[in-house]
Amino acid sequence: MTGTVTHDPLPGTGDRPGRPLILTEDPALLDDLLRLCAAAGATPEVHHGVPESGAGWDAAPLVLVGDDAARRVRGAARRPGVVLVGRDQDDSGVWKRAVEIGADHVLMLPDGEQWLVDRIADVAEGIGRPALTVGVIGGRGGAGASTLACALAVTSAREGLRTLLVDADPLGGGLDVLLGGESAEGLRWPAFAASRGRVGGGALEESLPELHSLRVLSWDRGDCVAVPPQAVRAVLAAARRRGGTVVVDLPRRLDDGVAEALAQLDLALLVVPADLRAVAAAGRVASAVGMVVRDLRVTVRGPYAPGLDVQEVARLLGLPLAGEVPVEPGLLRPGGAKPPGATGRGPLARFCADFWDRALVEAGGTR
Repeated sequence: MTGTVTHDPLPGTGDRPGRPLILTEDPALLDDLLRLCAAAGATPEVHHGVPESGAGWDAAPLVLVGDDAARRVRGAARRPGVVLVGRDQDDSGVWKRAVEIGADHVLMLPDGEQWLVDRIADVAEGIGRPALTVGVIGGRGGAGASTLACALAVTSAREGLRTLLVDADPLGGGLDVLLGGESAEGLRWPAFAASRGRVGGGALEESLPELHSLRVLSWDRGDCVAVPPQAVRAVLAAARRRGGTVVVDLPRRLDDGVAEALAQLDLALLVVPADLRAVAAAGRVASAVGMVVRDLRVTVRGPYAPGLDVQEVARLLGLPLAGEVPVEPGLLRPGGAKPPGATGRGPLARFCADFWDRALVEAGGTR
């Protein structure tokens, strides 16, 4: 059980991680709170009552007061971010004690454990601007969506942004292969298939392969493992909390897991070759994706069929135009060609740099 006493928010920590403060003399309760802090990736400060200096009480981003310690906290200065933690679901007096110490929330264990882990993780990781999350999806097979997704991610990382590239297509062959890192150490999607609740953003980032200054979540070479929607939600939410950019390469088929990924996008790019059959296929993809994505835009790739140009493709699809994806002959030529966008030169790299310039300004961020 959890309950709200006041509407004051927890103190903002920006990008600065903080240590929660635990106040209790109850050994069993302390063990539980230490366990929950460990699950959230936080190392708390522990006292029996309000620290004598008062600095710990004032500076802690989150204060967990055991019900046994409420009487000792009664005279402390009022501050936001105080949670009164107890065990007795039938104790009606807990609400009075919460008001007396100025608690924002009352929480009863074990029912409120997941809520508390989430709050502790917020202060442990710091709460800043979430990552700008961009999905890329092909209007038809072979449209070049994976190439564009990789180029966008490589360009973002080259510009100094924290970047995570997510391969959401288990049948796509693996973006780590496209980046030349299929043997790189790190976890792949099957390791996260059982994820539920909250995944630590820092732990996720550190566990993934690092290629071209970005982190990549792709697939291994084993049998295809279905990743439940809950796991997709938990992993992408963790990726977004770290800020910077997240690029998601999406399959054209829609299942529950893909729908979860689409729901977390800030915008999606539909890559459409400029021929009539591709436009017709892309129309069906856009119809399905547009039911979930708030901001769907079309990018057009030549060569152009007679009578088509970028504006006409956008008009036929009824979508805003994000630009023309340039063709780079020999980009994926066998024999050690660099990954898309890796050199920073060429028309594709310039397209990606211009895209991030516009998208980050629209999102209220900066380069």
